[in-house]
Amino acid sequence: MHVIIAVDSFKGSMTSLQAGQAVKKGILTSIPDADVVVRPVADGGEGTVDSLTEGMQGEMVRLSVTGPMGDPVMAQYGILADHVAVLEMAQAAGLPLVPEEKRNPLLMTTYGVGEMILDALDRGCRSFIVGIGGSATNDGGTGMLSALGFRFKKEDGSCIAENAAELDQISRIDLTMADPRLADCEFKIACDVTNPLCGENGASAVFAPQKGADEIMVKRLDQGLAHYAQKTAESLRRDERDAPGAGAAGGLGFAFVSYLQAKLVSGVDLILDMVLDDQELDWADVIVTGEGRFDAQTGMGKAPYGIAKRGKEHGCLVLALAGSVTTSEKSPYLDAVFSIQQGPVSLKEAMQTEAACKNMELTSRQVFGLLKYMDCNRIAKIDGS
Repeated sequence: MHVIIAVDSFKGSMTSLQAGQAVKKGILTSIPDADVVVRPVADGGEGTVDSLTEGMQGEMVRLSVTGPMGDPVMAQYGILADHVAVLEMAQAAGLPLVPEEKRNPLLMTTYGVGEMILDALDRGCRSFIVGIGGSATNDGGTGMLSALGFRFKKEDGSCIAENAAELDQISRIDLTMADPRLADCEFKIACDVTNPLCGENGASAVFAPQKGADEIMVKRLDQGLAHYAQKTAESLRRDERDAPGAGAAGGLGFAFVSYLQAKLVSGVDLILDMVLDDQELDWADVIVTGEGRFDAQTGMGKAPYGIAKRGKEHGCLVLALAGSVTTSEKSPYLDAVFSIQQGPVSLKEAMQTEAACKNMELTSRQVFGLLKYMDCNRIAKIDGS
């Protein structure tokens, strides 16, 4: 029996790799001669760097960068084989880095994201995977671009502030100081929103209120981004303000597409393309996936859904293990869903790492014990014994 385990992290409880190793232990207890591989899973959001770097034996890099409020923060990113850098913008400009009472997207910057990219460039990276969820910013990525050498000049020749406050004062954009190494780079951006940069569905109107903006600020932010987009179009001779995902992360998606020729792709698909190739899926008989809470949202593009779909397309039996199962909806790609809880338990107890790993192991042992019995029974019938 060939088994691929690709379980998403159980947030606050188990990492993707911890959960996968627990499942593997249970499988091998029931079927010692099974061929089992564990693959890290993430959706491009929080935990992507940890999951991929740990699961693919990469190197974790820690460094001090400029945080969203301009103060230094410690950030980390991963370097995988072939010098592929995996970054999360939230490490340098995420909303959790800003106390609630200080949240003001007009004054937040993505400058630290650019510093992370520069550090990876210095280490030889030319291929980048960047998750851009969870931002505190609305600067259109001008902070990041400023760190990379792009200059957004005002009428008097000085540079605008490295946040959203002076986007409407951009007079011209100087591209000549941009880091020349960027021309050799490939950027793939994990982006699961399709909002344009400006307008009623844009970055400011939809996301800025979650970051501390009131109605007046939203209007100012949107006007600033529209002016920035116009000046960008004049400088680059193309206009990406309406590109799906341009409004992601306060316009950071727009900066990546316009200035760094990035591709915005589904976070789940981007990660799964890396960790689950067609050859391995053809090899597998069974796929085990799962996440902490299996509910109606699981079928809306989350990692287990994407894994299950790929497994079924390759003719695999697809099983899911979850901390809790709160929906009776049957996915067309899942053959069975199991809760790992062994009995009534409080949420706090269920989420303890040691207990969760043990429950994953026990449940997978039971499930694969049944599969072993069924397989042996099927073989016996074929043999006529």
